[in-house]
Amino acid sequence: MKQLQKEHFITHFSAENIPAYTVRLNETFAVETYDCYCGKITSPSQLRTEVDIPFINPATGPIYIEGVKKGDTLCVEIKDISLNEVGVMVLYPGMGALGRDVKESDTRIIPVKDGKILFNSRLQFPARPMIGVIGVAPAEGSVLCETPGDHGGNMDTKWITVGSKLYLPVFHEGALLALGDLHAAMGDGELDGSGVEIGGKVTLECTKWDGAVPVGIPVVETTDNWFFVSSAENIELAAKKGMRIAVRRLADAHGLIFNDAYRLLSAACGLEISQIVNPLATVRIAVPKEILPDLF
Repeated sequence: MKQLQKEHFITHFSAENIPAYTVRLNETFAVETYDCYCGKITSPSQLRTEVDIPFINPATGPIYIEGVKKGDTLCVEIKDISLNEVGVMVLYPGMGALGRDVKESDTRIIPVKDGKILFNSRLQFPARPMIGVIGVAPAEGSVLCETPGDHGGNMDTKWITVGSKLYLPVFHEGALLALGDLHAAMGDGELDGSGVEIGGKVTLECTKWDGAVPVGIPVVETTDNWFFVSSAENIELAAKKGMRIAVRRLADAHGLIFNDAYRLLSAACGLEISQIVNPLATVRIAVPKEILPDLF
């Protein structure tokens, strides 16, 4: 199995990035990643405010996917996530939703062992590995890896995990896939601005759909649901954007007028918050497969 090393990474998603790796469709490959701080914080004595980190969320890649062209939809199946043995969570005044309440900076180094997060000497809970940053080159310009968008990026969506499939619109030949910012665990919202940040290795397989998914934004497939992942300047705008796309898909799938598709959305689907702390907010519209068996 091909092993893609973390030493080749990007700080921006862009079509101008030169591919560091090439893989084939239907090829299983492993991607090593740094944590969001590029492995520079390893001790409680290192405060985020004092460590020089010129960028965050390095994403391993770009990965050129042979046989993928502009207008296709890339399907990334997440087969495994192997975590390093320790994660990190930092805090400083102003960080996260309650940042005004944080009076001083501190750092916690958090062991991850046997599938559990050892939060302190008395408290432990299951690890739930997920990918914070994963995406392709955007249609135009350059997007920091800390920012989410229609290309993917820093979506911080907990369902981007083992067993899920992520569908991404392709804007450029080869897609230029990149990923990083793993979390050993992260709650919805990423409320303090951090999950249990950790490095590791992700095993993936890419396939494609010949033609654009009729949504134009990332979609996560799990056993039971489709999640339409939408990012915008605030939660309200992100929610309305995702809802409109989901309503349109429901209308097309069932031959409904707008009003009835809107009713179906409200009766059977749900709004979930992925994160509220990145440069753009990210939400997801959960559509049960009982209502929408097929995305395409």
